[in-house]
Amino acid sequence: MTKLGILHDDRYQRHETGPRHPERPARLEAIGKGLDRSGVMPRALRIEPRPAEHEQLETRHHSGYIERFRKACEMNQRYIDTPDSAIGPDSYEIALLAAGGTIEAARLIGRGEIQRAFCAVRPPGHHAEQSRSMGFCMFNNTVLAADVFRNEFGLERVLILDWDVHHGNGTQNAFYSDPAVLFISLHGHPKVLYPGTGFAEERGQGAGREATLNISFMPNAGDEDYRREFESRVEPAVRSFEPQAIIISAGFDAHQADPLGIMRLSNEMFGEMLRQILEWALQYSEGRVLSVLEGGYNLEVLEACTADHVRLLAQ
Repeated sequence: MTKLGILHDDRYQRHETGPRHPERPARLEAIGKGLDRSGVMPRALRIEPRPAEHEQLETRHHSGYIERFRKACEMNQRYIDTPDSAIGPDSYEIALLAAGGTIEAARLIGRGEIQRAFCAVRPPGHHAEQSRSMGFCMFNNTVLAADVFRNEFGLERVLILDWDVHHGNGTQNAFYSDPAVLFISLHGHPKVLYPGTGFAEERGQGAGREATLNISFMPNAGDEDYRREFESRVEPAVRSFEPQAIIISAGFDAHQADPLGIMRLSNEMFGEMLRQILEWALQYSEGRVLSVLEGGYNLEVLEACTADHVRLLAQ
């Protein structure tokens, strides 16, 4: 069995977003139920999160933004930058813990102490830009994890595959000129879904040209649409790149029952995508896979998909 690490900490529920906000603490409760239901927890390594260090955050987020976020929470403001990015008094500390926990998971994988990990963190990260919050996201957890693989362990090729229904604009922008990170995003078409980025012609720039692959779908795309794009476009790109580590931005809001999504994916399709990723990991990256929670707002779906997701990661 694969040595699996799990990051799930009750403190992430202290990121209070207010009544009726979709990115709410109950998401973590549902994921906890899914982890219990999976049956893998007794043999998994429980990852203990520590706050991200400011020096590391400042490599990807401007110091002025970090301080502005801290002060906003201290002053009990209700959001940062946009009403979507709701915050509470503890949100700054919890965002540090989300980033730091994801960094720790990447380090454990890099040291070979675990082979794979699932990080159930809040707040999510893939919309977060250098100097502002967007779309519920504060610090870009997956970007910081990719930097760990590259800068601390010398990996030359990292794949970030983002299957959240919303385009990961912050992650794309962080590596847009970087040929060492292949960013692949499957998402709702930017003409019809937030954040309005992720067009096919966004392919990277300079040395990073062709290291960004955006695959967008119109409303009601389903399993067969995703399967076709995985086979025809995602797989050739991954096999050409030969990643030494794979990071998944694991949003479950492309599910047919998600209240914010516009897709029609089944539980089984998320498992199918993960199985393919695990196959690539065994071929190219010595099994190294780091899965980081992004979106997903139907609690029953989150519970079921989490259980399936970590069972597969543990195989």
